[in-house]
Amino acid sequence: MRRLLKIFVWTAVAAIGAVLLYCAGRVFLLDSFIVDGDSMEPALHRGQKVYVNKMLLGPRIYTDYDFSSPDMHCFRIRGFRSMRPGDVAVFNYPYARSRDTVSFRINHVYVKRCIGAPGDSVSIVDGYWRNSRCTGTIGCEEYQKILSETPDSVLAVQGVVLDASQVDRSGGWTIRSFGPCYVPRKGDRIEMTEENWRQYRRLIQYETGSSPCIVNGQVCLDGKPLESYAFRGNYYFFGGDNVLNSRDSRYIGLVPEAYVVGIVAGGKDNKQIL
Repeated sequence: MRRLLKIFVWTAVAAIGAVLLYCAGRVFLLDSFIVDGDSMEPALHRGQKVYVNKMLLGPRIYTDYDFSSPDMHCFRIRGFRSMRPGDVAVFNYPYARSRDTVSFRINHVYVKRCIGAPGDSVSIVDGYWRNSRCTGTIGCEEYQKILSETPDSVLAVQGVVLDASQVDRSGGWTIRSFGPCYVPRKGDRIEMTEENWRQYRRLIQYETGSSPCIVNGQVCLDGKPLESYAFRGNYYFFGGDNVLNSRDSRYIGLVPEAYVVGIVAGGKDNKQIL
């Protein structure tokens, strides 16, 4: 009887240890996700499993486990490197609960390619991605060529949304002609013109909890004039390789670094990663 009890105890300990190791591995080392959609074709396909290397950007550690809340509280352990344009990443969709307010939902994630990292300026010129510090093509040149050469009327019939609605600008950016859009990094101070207010107002609300507004032509925050704003965190511009069918930063705007789960293992450039 005593021997059976000892076997049971050690089996239970081993099982608990295995579960803890598995959970720790998912938090600190590697996690997996299944692609649902064709926004990353031809690099990734629907139903394909992708692995996120948590050690590259650094594992994200929650400090509040109330996942019913729209607010996320976490910190990130320093990783081996920063994210670069061309990396593929998994991130929480920042407007999962509200179309106009950054909010968190734990299992609502997207996989896209980083087009702009903190400090970059992103543009679309005649359908092609452009980054201020990169040369050459980012993402899938084949799809960008189709976007560049196909008439608007044909794209509209195919269901392609041409208007880039990530910012409510009067200028009218489209997925064929866009930007430049500056991607803020922590500590950057940006002048709060009315144009910049339109572009960054949702990020300022996310960081401060208050929504900036225009009063008599002046940008104001909490009733006080806001001449400039210093960002408290880093942001990223993400895009799908299938630029004809991808809900990405052209439409939803910039993504806070806290919402980034991590960098997909082997997801550099245009190659299939697994």
